[in-house]
Amino acid sequence: MRALILVGGYGTRLRPLTLSTPKPLVEFCNKALLLHQLEALRQAGVSHVVLAVSYMSEVLEAAMREQEQRLGIRISLSHEKEPLGTAGPLALARDLLAEDGEPFFVLNSDVICEFPFTALACFHRHHGGEGSLVVTRVEEPAKYGVVVSEPETGRICRFVEKPRVFVSNKINAGLYIFSPGILRRIQLRPTSIEKEIFPAMAQEGQLYAMELQGFWMDIGQPKDFLTGMCMYLQALRAQHPERLHSGPGIVGNVLVDPSAKIGANCIIGPNVTIGAGVVVEDGVRIKRCTVLKGARIRSHSWLESCIVGWSCSVGQWVRMENVTVLGEDVIVNDELYLNGANVLPHKSIAESVPEPRIIM
Repeated sequence: MRALILVGGYGTRLRPLTLSTPKPLVEFCNKALLLHQLEALRQAGVSHVVLAVSYMSEVLEAAMREQEQRLGIRISLSHEKEPLGTAGPLALARDLLAEDGEPFFVLNSDVICEFPFTALACFHRHHGGEGSLVVTRVEEPAKYGVVVSEPETGRICRFVEKPRVFVSNKINAGLYIFSPGILRRIQLRPTSIEKEIFPAMAQEGQLYAMELQGFWMDIGQPKDFLTGMCMYLQALRAQHPERLHSGPGIVGNVLVDPSAKIGANCIIGPNVTIGAGVVVEDGVRIKRCTVLKGARIRSHSWLESCIVGWSCSVGQWVRMENVTVLGEDVIVNDELYLNGANVLPHKSIAESVPEPRIIM
């Protein structure tokens, strides 16, 4: 089987992290987001993955050559010269996707969940339609475009954008499987699969919805990245508790790379991910944070709801909170307060940031 992953965006919502690293390679719970997806696809029997790329494609290509060998799958890059939306990339990669005549997966690169690819392939073959999409339930459907489908069969009747009255609480989760026939519907131009292709397929009775079990999150922006991390760590607790860290000062679900060092009298957690080579000095308090590779948190600092970028240095007695995000190689001087700051890479912060803002 084959799969196409849409990785062509600029990752603007996840800046400042994506100013130095393509979004698919940003580590989510100590593994590049793209690797979570590639490993799940391989496990479901996918042998060839096509990446629809544009931004920082050279960096992605170098990383994928290494993963091809490790995973034992073929990874091809399909280069967009202009943004083609969510459907145009299928037309661009038409020859690769239709090569064996089998159904193929398509997924957005921002999505994290317990990827149900095997179940989705079975569901698709069973109903015999042209396309299947995964849906997930949400608490506030009025914020989204919702999917209305037949309860018995899953056949999609229609899509309703931000409904004012309740018609459904299920939204598109960004995971699909299609039969090659869908490629006849898509021209090589910027096209939205959600707005231009899916409604026509639903009208013809060719599109079906399968409900996702378990958690789901679009982690394309920092606050959702942290929420998704909490969900992922809880799922890890349920399925692979041995992967989580335990010991003195560890509270709740905490994931720590074996090469990281944590000092004395720290309280870490709940919901913390600490990456490779990170150094946490004595007396530090961290909760609901991701600390990326090579960062250093100096003694007696207090961090909550933050993302600390690669190779950053956070000084002594610093307090950071409210979805503060440090880009790569940021230095925060001692005894400062950062409240919702977004700090671009390679900056040195010498004064407190009491109100949320971007530091350029």
